[in-house]
Amino acid sequence: MKNKPLLLFAVCCAIPLVLAYSALKLDWLPTAITNHGEFLEREIKLDNWAQHNPKQWTIALNYSAQCKASCTEQLAALDNLYVALGKNQHKVDMAIMGQPELVTTRWHVIDEQQQLKPASLYLIDHMGLIVLEYPFSSQPQENRLIQKGLLKDLKKLLNYSRSS
Repeated sequence: MKNKPLLLFAVCCAIPLVLAYSALKLDWLPTAITNHGEFLEREIKLDNWAQHNPKQWTIALNYSAQCKASCTEQLAALDNLYVALGKNQHKVDMAIMGQPELVTTRWHVIDEQQQLKPASLYLIDHMGLIVLEYPFSSQPQENRLIQKGLLKDLKKLLNYSRSS
């Protein structure tokens, strides 16, 4: 067989291509997710974000009229998250979206976002883009795990940022 090397070369080139195509079409690849928060379904960018003179990242609580007890609980968690940041506190802002009634706070207060879930925590970048959502859970243990995931995500982002 005169064309045996050419045929062997063609088969050696075709097999990886067929396997790669099959892996993509049949979803053989594992979906590795490293973030603990949920990406928003559509992009939400906060208007006039630069006027707040934001730091690299902001953790924000959506405090709406629909959540009284759960928002109060999350407000206490916001304080705990700030303390848990430790040496990274100077790189992260804390904010409340909405107008908390009868709550005096040291955090920035920004306009409420109607399209966001009440009592959820959000991670916002320095440009005002809401990146990740951490939904509120009525189960205290599950809510603590969600907040720990937020801290892990934030520390990972701070480690990867070049402006540190």
